[in-house]
Amino acid sequence: MKKHLKRKNLRFIAISGWLMLLTATTNYAQEKEIIVDRIIVKVDNYIVLKSDLERTYLEYLSQGEVNSGSLRCKALENLVINKMLVAKAEIDSIVVSDGAVQNNLDQRMSYMISQIGSPKEIEAYYGKSLEQIEAELFDQVKEQQIIEEMQRTITADIKVTPSEVKQFFNSIPNDSLPYFSTEVEVGQLVMKPEPGQEQRAKVERQLLEIRGQVLRGSAKFENLAKLYSEDPGSGSRGGELPFYKRGELAPEFEESAMTMEVGELSMPIKTDFGYHLIELQERRGNTFKTRHILITPKPSVDDIANAALKLDSIRNLILDSVMDFRSAAKEFSADNETAMNGGFFSGQDGSTRVSVEVLDPNIFFTVDTMKIGAITEPLKFSMPDGSTAFRLIYYLQRVPPHQANLKDDYQKLAQYALNEKKGRLLDEWFKRAKDEVYVDLDPSYNYCNILK
Repeated sequence: MKKHLKRKNLRFIAISGWLMLLTATTNYAQEKEIIVDRIIVKVDNYIVLKSDLERTYLEYLSQGEVNSGSLRCKALENLVINKMLVAKAEIDSIVVSDGAVQNNLDQRMSYMISQIGSPKEIEAYYGKSLEQIEAELFDQVKEQQIIEEMQRTITADIKVTPSEVKQFFNSIPNDSLPYFSTEVEVGQLVMKPEPGQEQRAKVERQLLEIRGQVLRGSAKFENLAKLYSEDPGSGSRGGELPFYKRGELAPEFEESAMTMEVGELSMPIKTDFGYHLIELQERRGNTFKTRHILITPKPSVDDIANAALKLDSIRNLILDSVMDFRSAAKEFSADNETAMNGGFFSGQDGSTRVSVEVLDPNIFFTVDTMKIGAITEPLKFSMPDGSTAFRLIYYLQRVPPHQANLKDDYQKLAQYALNEKKGRLLDEWFKRAKDEVYVDLDPSYNYCNILK
């Protein structure tokens, strides 16, 4: 494990969108003297513990929040609002399936493994199996997804008009206008080497051998899954997956699972994730429960070289004006997040201008040597999962530091105005919801005036 990963600095961080998790919860009990825990808020069937409040308060401090005397109240208010959102979601029948939660959790576990090292390192660090870690996190992740779904439902129809953006901008005092540091418009076109037929056949043969061991009874499926499966989420559980319904998994996986008999073992099934060996455990209407072993073919040296050549050909098409960068990125880039945006990175405000401070260091140092309008030759780099890939970097524009104005920063200001409008709506919702759910606050926190 990397030496700089110290226990007291690790925490789970929620990042907007699909909530990219990672690192681990602060061990509050080890950093503060142990306190006798108690319930300080009840919201219908949901509770907030004193330890929840203290942990959230410490997280705010660790993120640079200034304690002006009301930070603990702010933490408590957010905890209460979140519980109200969950309670109201239950009343309004807004649900998140366990399958969707497991998908989210699997993505987070994959990211954790890519950042920290390996499943064994994570298990050694926490003194728990991945299965135990996931079990402890499952309810937290589910609650987090319900909260986000409820917020999306409440604010789904909120939009801002140009006149509202202008009104919002004019309401900001001149001495409070935000100051933006240097920003750039930078795009990438990523090419991942694809495993050739020989590599794919090798994986199919391996899965057929594993299948044979299970059918002959010489090895148990769960043991082979723990040994060979490359799905970090289910591998440690012996390949076990929760119940899923149609539309939640890869179509090829679902088709196989929905046509198999209970207890049947599939032939190798190819999806975008690799090759699966699937065992159907139970089926209930349009939902099914399976376990699987996933093995992903690895590109050969020749496959990697071919990817670089293909990307160089695409670069020549762009330089010869046969196609523009945005179109090429949308058609060919293997990075879905930027490909949808024409290859360009985007900030939290949705614009294609990003601060140089948030750029990946490798991209920053590359752009720092480029002229505006230039496009690099194929550059080799490592994907988050450690695999090799190539990319073109396109440097479109540089915007020098400046104070916010409507002409240059309309998109940012529009997002700020939208967020403020959503905030007002959520405040109004909170006032109404207080009359629709039962909220009981410990009197010792009345000074926070949360319910007023």
